[in-house]
Amino acid sequence: MNKELIIEVSKSLQVKPEQVVTVLNLLEEGNTIPFIARYRKEVTGGLDEEQIGEIHKEWSYGVSLQKRKDDVIRLIDEKGLMTEALLNQINVSTKLVEVEDLYRPYKEKKKTKATEAIKNGLEPFAEWIKTFPVEGSLQEEALKYLNENVKNEADAIQGAKFIIAEQISDHAEFRKALRELMAKDGVITSKAKKEAASLDEKGLYEQYYDHLEKVSSIPPHRVLAMNRAEAEKVITVTIDVDKDQMQAYLETKMIGTHQSFVNDEIKDAIADSIKRLIYPSIEREIRSELTSIAEDQAIEVFAVNLKNLLLQPPMKEQVVLGMDPAFRTGVKLAVVNQQGTVLEKGVIEPHEKYIGEKGAASRIPISQRTVVQMIKKHNVDIIAIGNGTASRETEAFVSNLLKEYKLPTKYVIVNESGASVYSASEIARKEFPDYSVEERSAVSIARRLQDPLSELVKIDPKSIGVGQYQHDVSQKKLSDTLDIIVSNAVNSVGVNVNTASESLLNYVSGFDKRVSENLVAFRDKNGAFKNRKDLMNVPRLGEKAFEQSAGFLRITEGSEALDMTSIHPESYEAAKKVMNKLKLSPEMIGKPMAQLYVGILTHREKQAMMEEFGIDKYTLEDILDAFVKPLRDPRDEFSTPQLRSDILNLEDLKEGMQLEGTVRNVVAFGAFVDVGLHEDGLVHISKMSKSFVKDPSTVVSVGDVIKVWVIGIDKVKGKVSLSMIPPR
Repeated sequence: MNKELIIEVSKSLQVKPEQVVTVLNLLEEGNTIPFIARYRKEVTGGLDEEQIGEIHKEWSYGVSLQKRKDDVIRLIDEKGLMTEALLNQINVSTKLVEVEDLYRPYKEKKKTKATEAIKNGLEPFAEWIKTFPVEGSLQEEALKYLNENVKNEADAIQGAKFIIAEQISDHAEFRKALRELMAKDGVITSKAKKEAASLDEKGLYEQYYDHLEKVSSIPPHRVLAMNRAEAEKVITVTIDVDKDQMQAYLETKMIGTHQSFVNDEIKDAIADSIKRLIYPSIEREIRSELTSIAEDQAIEVFAVNLKNLLLQPPMKEQVVLGMDPAFRTGVKLAVVNQQGTVLEKGVIEPHEKYIGEKGAASRIPISQRTVVQMIKKHNVDIIAIGNGTASRETEAFVSNLLKEYKLPTKYVIVNESGASVYSASEIARKEFPDYSVEERSAVSIARRLQDPLSELVKIDPKSIGVGQYQHDVSQKKLSDTLDIIVSNAVNSVGVNVNTASESLLNYVSGFDKRVSENLVAFRDKNGAFKNRKDLMNVPRLGEKAFEQSAGFLRITEGSEALDMTSIHPESYEAAKKVMNKLKLSPEMIGKPMAQLYVGILTHREKQAMMEEFGIDKYTLEDILDAFVKPLRDPRDEFSTPQLRSDILNLEDLKEGMQLEGTVRNVVAFGAFVDVGLHEDGLVHISKMSKSFVKDPSTVVSVGDVIKVWVIGIDKVKGKVSLSMIPPR
């Protein structure tokens, strides 16, 4: 391994070099990030999934950078142009753009004005001009270079200036300085095109019709907004910077104190280089860098929101009535029991003005009776209403129904993003071949409340709309990041191997689609797994896959008590020795007695056990923790969904009113909160705290239930502005 790169990574991430080496070796051996984070703490020093992922990311970038350095050194060396100074410059470069700047003068170029001038024999003339002669004349020297392609001295002088202009543009030091100047002092400017009004009928991009902002301070989300508006041909975007300042810098560098009759030609070449070559090039580079930073932030926002959505607490042991709202096609219903099995499905038409037929209003009481019968027949605990089209109208229907019939049932609005994608998917067709798309969606909405993680893994993470500008970023980078988030969430919770779907198993450490399919097929044929050892009988589930997955796969009523815990089979021997030491029987795991015995252990007693049984502190703590809470679920720490029994209308609001709401989405400029209105209210980042907030995700998370105060009501647009800061 490259020792210098290891040191760079360790400094960048503030971890020890030996931790970097250990992580890279473990990854090289085929271990997954969740496995390393959970079961190799003793060798990594307790690094978590995020730190391990960052080590891998930084190392991969460093390896790619080094490969490019090696290629550039080889290519320049092959031309016989490598110098010790250039070699050192390349080796100390820390960014790819710096390496490319150094390689630029040696790169094979396509046909340019400069290459044509060189081809016409004018390079010696250009080099003569750069000596800043004080004797002779430019015209006399130019006459020496006339030929069939260079007809007169004016052509010769112009060709020489083209060569000098390109040399200036290719100069790494100059490019770096001018790039830094544009990044520091440049202003990003957007102007509306003539056709803006017709292309942007809703005025989504109005704020960018005549907008300017410093490059150094523009927020990433506005970069993506401008990019989208530009792509839709609504605006033009440029970066403006003082070209005279660029000219002055290059004149100082190129001409300095020289007093020569060629100074004006050098100045012309500099001006040409800035206008035609340098400015457009570094403008593209800076906009590309701004976009890259903005993409990374947008992906990070999506990732944080997705993680919090996946880890919302399940509504365990609840019978749920799922509703997929719609106007003209009716509201689809599905009742599922505590295990998610569908008990009954149906459809109602509760929205009078959308029924259409004369006298069809009688369908509303019919719809009420249908829902009431379902609730009473199946003892429905909660109604889950999707938050899409007709959601609030359906909520009003449900709220009135619960009041009229005096039912104790509560309801909750469920984020249904991606439900339609799931409903039309192969997974959904396989689960419910005889159901319509809308019926599958109603089932998904109900199950999503019961266990968000198990249901959401069936959907492409990109289709779960809890981000911003997700369609404007690199889709591969987005997919890769979100897949890691889903995998980490699934493995942190653990999976019941006897009930898990193929979709859930796909994200288990060490598994792939084939192994997941084989496991479900084996389970269907042979019945429930009795212990983790039986997993080895699943086709294609070899020793490595077993090692990586076993600790994350739980068996709750098997022949081995430790199989329901997060203790890895490789630690069973040690765990049983600890049990014997504490006089714990398998039946006591998870019971109050286990908590008592573990709770009274002293630090000295733990140290003694570590020495006696040859285990490290991380493994011992994990074993003891598993004895106390074998089915520990990290989702228990999150806010439970907000249950409702009544609705709120815009007319009910007054400024200063306190409300309680559920955070639906967190973006760079704030958070959208469901307070029971048709549209989610916005808490702007400036209204999240009395203190300065740099990142909204440090204050709230998707799924949080928070108190807010109304600070603005726009009845025309149906918008509400909220604040998390209590009024005085």
